[in-house]
Amino acid sequence: MNRIARHTVALNLTRDQAWSKLRDLSLAPHYVPGLTGSQFHPGAREGMGASRRVMRKGGQWLDESVVHWEDGAGFVLVLHKGNAGAPFPFRQASFRYWLEGSGDSCRISTSLHYRLRGGRLAEWLMSRAFDKVVREIGENLKAYYESGRTQNKDLQG
Repeated sequence: MNRIARHTVALNLTRDQAWSKLRDLSLAPHYVPGLTGSQFHPGAREGMGASRRVMRKGGQWLDESVVHWEDGAGFVLVLHKGNAGAPFPFRQASFRYWLEGSGDSCRISTSLHYRLRGGRLAEWLMSRAFDKVVREIGENLKAYYESGRTQNKDLQG
């Protein structure tokens, strides 16, 4: 059974304004904690099949590839390490960004859908940590989108 860590936050942006930022996959290091940069894999930079490598503190990296894309609404990224599948401790992992609402403001939902290698006990033990990370990504995204100021102290350059 998959577990989900989810957070929703109101944005002081119209849905179109939020989508113009969200669709730019190069911006994630500005709001995802621990990322030091990113680079696109050859091919699309947005839409189905777009893929990037994000660099993390300590020289670690992670690949993220778009497996679902809905213009104006959001997308789902599958997390993987090259062709080796999901990174430890995950058996499967994907991250979903989704815009909701209309008018002068909208909401964004961030969610991590996952299964861990250690089974239900590991999932129970790690659930609070994943909830915290997903909440932090959502709150950082809000602050970055609304202010234009990087929220990630680890981002290089």
